[in-house]
Amino acid sequence: MAEVALLDVDGTLVDSNYHHALAWYRAFRQHGVTLPLWRVHREIGKGGDQLVSSLAGERFEDDHGEDVRGAEKVLYRELIHEVAALEGARELIEDLKRDGAEVILASSAKQDEVEHYVDLLDARELADAWTTSADVDATKPAPDLVQSALARASGDGAAMLGDSVWDCIAARRAEVKTVAVLTGGFSKAELEEAGALAVYSSIVELREHLAETPLTG
Repeated sequence: MAEVALLDVDGTLVDSNYHHALAWYRAFRQHGVTLPLWRVHREIGKGGDQLVSSLAGERFEDDHGEDVRGAEKVLYRELIHEVAALEGARELIEDLKRDGAEVILASSAKQDEVEHYVDLLDARELADAWTTSADVDATKPAPDLVQSALARASGDGAAMLGDSVWDCIAARRAEVKTVAVLTGGFSKAELEEAGALAVYSSIVELREHLAETPLTG
């Protein structure tokens, strides 16, 4: 079994992807760019350091990137209290701990957001450690976040749970096996193509098959 379970947070343990998409959409509009919301969603899971240029180009990033990221932070803060933990999220952490795995919450969210999620999941005394945006130089799909999470663990044989293609790519680049859930809004085919070994509709379904996955199997 995997000794270390790396759990993505946004979109995987908490239902936040569409709140982030709306915050980014509004932040771009504040700076004169109106994007189809579906296009914004397709980039959720990347860090803000890569998302702005992916959606609006390098010139816009150079001229307005920091301002848009600052606006998104404020706009998302207005929405964060509407974000709920996904069904079975805390119970999954309990399952993994009971099976003897170290559990690292692998997030590149801002410090205050991660602290909010940890409390939302009631996982402060349950998870072994967690990461934030301060722990990485480059965000997903770069492997830095996965490597940073691994550095907090004492065990070997890690596996990751994520919800976006960017999670899967980052884990693959860090040579970590990945399991995925559909709660982030990416399709099963996309997640498998990005490297997920198994894809489940929800954490509830994942927990029913947990022993068959690289997380514990």
